[in-house]
This record gives sequence, C-alpha cells and structure tokens, in this order.
Amino acid sequence: MSSTNEQQYWTQRYQQERTGWDIGYPSTPLKTYIDQLTDTALKILIPGAGNAYEAEYLWQQGFTNVFVLDVSPIPLKAFQERNPDFPKTQLLQEDFFQHQDQYDLILEQTFFCSFVPTAKNRFAYAQHMASLLKPTGKLVGVWFDFPLTHDMEKRPFGGDKELYLKYLTRHLNMLVFEPCYNSISPRKGTELFGIFKLQSGYR
Repeated sequence: MSSTNEQQYWTQRYQQERTGWDIGYPSTPLKTYIDQLTDTALKILIPGAGNAYEAEYLWQQGFTNVFVLDVSPIPLKAFQERNPDFPKTQLLQEDFFQHQDQYDLILEQTFFCSFVPTAKNRFAYAQHMASLLKPTGKLVGVWFDFPLTHDMEKRPFGGDKELYLKYLTRHLNMLVFEPCYNSISPRKGTELFGIFKLQSGYR
C-alpha cells in the first residue's frame, strides 16, 4: 500500500471515529517503562503515534526531545490542541519509511501491527527501525500477540513471538520479548513487551 493510500486509510478511520485501539491514556506497559527512565535529554521517536498519549506523558515528565510521527494530520492536530506548548517542529506528518533521523529510543505501540502483514512490509519495518536508531539506541514497545489471519483488511494485524523475531532479529538483538504482565484488562494475554538494540556491527 502506498503512503498516499495509507494516509487516506488512517485519516478516514479517524474521521469515522473507528479508533478502537485508542484507550485515551498511555498504555500501562509503556508508562511503566517510561517511569524508570532518568535521562530527560533522550531523543525519542514515537512512530504511528496516533493520539500519542505516551508522548504527552513524556512531555509532562520533562522529556523535551520527543518526536511524534503519524501519516494522518488528524491525530497530530488533536495532540497540538491538547498540548499547545509542544514544539510544532516535533510533530511530524510523514511516511515512517521516508523519515530520516537518529534516535536514542523509539517507542512502539503496536505500530508494527498496523501494516498489511506481508513479508516485504515487515522486513522493511525492521530494517528502517534499525536505521533510525543511534548505535546505542533501543526499540521498546508492545506488539499484539494473537493469530495472524489472512484477512488483509482486519487491522490491527497479529502474530506471535516467533513470527515477529523472524523479522526483528534480522537487524536487532532481543534483550526482552515476553508476554506483558501489566496489560490493560481488555488486552490481557494479547500483548508482548519487547526491548531491542542494534546488532553489533550494524553500522
């Protein structure tokens, strides 16, 4: 699917308020991880951020170097309205695969599971995530843990630990990848929490 089609698809979902993934606050697994961070100077990217409650929480905790990326303008506008002091230059309406920069930390909130689950898309995701990390950077986040169906329209798409590692470990080393112990009630048993870093010698 082209970036134009992706933008149209997600913008339509927001316009129609078909946003069942939106819980209205930071997800517990990511909030718990954020709460143990001590370096507020970290350069952080949240791709496919939607309404970006995790970015809002980081901003409130004094993390000023946070970048919010989404292909649709609607959630970015809503975020700016909720957080008028947040720098507009750190709100990025872009295609993730076209974005170029380097980050200490990338926070993943089931963004991987939003793409049509072809091998090409999933390998491209892993490769581009690796390219966006600084040599000591980390990819930290949540992936859905439920069966991947053949319905190419039923987003978000699922998978399991073994399937995800097939793609992610092409460029990244797994530090943690286990079932979430602190998922919100409706998602208990359906989420994996992972921490990955660049493979030695990637750059």
